[in-house]
Amino acid sequence: MPVDLIIFDCDGVLVDSEVISCRAHADVLTRHGYPITPEQVLVRFLGVSERDARLMVEQEIGRKLPDDLEQQVNAATLQFYASDLLPITHVAAAIGAIDLPKCVASSGTPEKIRHGLSCAGLYDMLAPHIFSASQVARGKPAPDLFLFAAEHMKAAPERCLVIEDSVPGVTGAHAAGMTVLGFHGGSHCPPGHAARLRAAGAGLTFDDMRRLPELVRQVAADPELLA
Repeated sequence: MPVDLIIFDCDGVLVDSEVISCRAHADVLTRHGYPITPEQVLVRFLGVSERDARLMVEQEIGRKLPDDLEQQVNAATLQFYASDLLPITHVAAAIGAIDLPKCVASSGTPEKIRHGLSCAGLYDMLAPHIFSASQVARGKPAPDLFLFAAEHMKAAPERCLVIEDSVPGVTGAHAAGMTVLGFHGGSHCPPGHAARLRAAGAGLTFDDMRRLPELVRQVAADPELLA
C-alpha cells in the first residue's frame, strides 16, 4: 500500500503524558464525588475523549457533573505538564526521518494538544496539521476524527498509516479503513498491551520509536507484512 499520510495520536505516542493526564483526571473526578484512582482512569478511559469519558461517568452515577469539568481536568493536566511532561523517547528523530506528510489526531482538546507538544518541543514539527476530537461529532473509537484528518490533509483513508497506543484509537483508525501500527512504549503501557492493540486491529506493534521510520518504509513496500 502506498502511504500518503502518517497520522499520529498525541498522548502516549508523541508525548509521554498518559500517566500525567490520568492523575489529573482522577483528582478532578474524585473531588466531585466519583472516587477513582489514576490506574482506574487509565484502564477505563485510555484513548477516550474527555467529553465521552464525562458522559460515561454521568450515565453511571445518574447525575450531571459540573459544566466546566473538562476545563478543570485540562487546567490540572497543564499544571503537571509544565514540570513533568517529556516527549516519547526518540520520537523527534523518528518524525524527522519520515519524509511523508504528517498530522496529529488526538482525543485531547486543542489547548491540551498544543501545550503538550510545545512542552515536549514537538509543536513546530507538526503544526498546523493538528486535529482534535472536539472538531467532530464522535471521538475515538468512532472513525470520525481519523476521517476528518484525512479529508483535511487530502489523503484517501486507505493510504493513511496511523500510529496509536490505545485500543479505542486503534479501533477507530481500523474502522476508518486505515492501516494501524500499535505503539506500546509509553510509561503507561502494562504487560500484554501489544496483544490488546493487535486484537483491536493493529497490523504491527512496536515499543521503540527508533524502529518507526523503517517500519513505515517496510509497510509501504510490502503490504503483506500486515496480512
